[in-house]
Amino acid sequence: MFRFGDRKYLNYQVAVMSRQVEEVNEIYMTMRGWRHDYHNHLQKLKAHLAMGQIEEAEKYLNELEGDLDGIKVKYTTGNISLDAILNSKLSIAEKEKIRINCKAEIGENLAIEDIDLCVIIGNLIDNAVESCRKMPEDAERFLRIYLCIRKQQLYITVTNSTGEVIRKLDAEYISNKRGDHGHGLKRIDLVVEKYNGYIRRANEPGVFSTEIMLPL
Repeated sequence: MFRFGDRKYLNYQVAVMSRQVEEVNEIYMTMRGWRHDYHNHLQKLKAHLAMGQIEEAEKYLNELEGDLDGIKVKYTTGNISLDAILNSKLSIAEKEKIRINCKAEIGENLAIEDIDLCVIIGNLIDNAVESCRKMPEDAERFLRIYLCIRKQQLYITVTNSTGEVIRKLDAEYISNKRGDHGHGLKRIDLVVEKYNGYIRRANEPGVFSTEIMLPL
């Protein structure tokens, strides 16, 4: 059993996740600003078209398109902090040629702190992507994520392809993992323990899965 008082792992992750939350908040502020100016953009385009200034209108549209290219929010859950983690980390996973299947809808008002939620999801995805990376390039790489509210609990499952075969998924397995992977496993367990939740890890041929339930 891991003690929540073991802060050295969690404090580092809090700092990392805080930066990611700030990044996604900046993205959302940019989007809100663009929407706020939407009417002005339309009026400018109409003015160009009314005066027959087709090239000017096209140029302005290209400028707007360039502004929006930097805003890519593919996954929306109702929770800004979770959106930050999913969009940043899953975009990296896609570049690794990992097939993504993500279904998540939880809303904003949770009894779970955003930082703790990000610690769990961030580390689950990091560990899954790391496991996929170790597979041969011609092997099928996949990552499935499912989050929802079920019977007054936050239900999380993350399943990924793996070439590893782990016989014993317990504290010894976590302790034997070195580097960020081992630290990530510890941080997940610390947060689950904090909320008196439930966690189950399973390793079947070619597949690793983690199931977590946190009371709300």
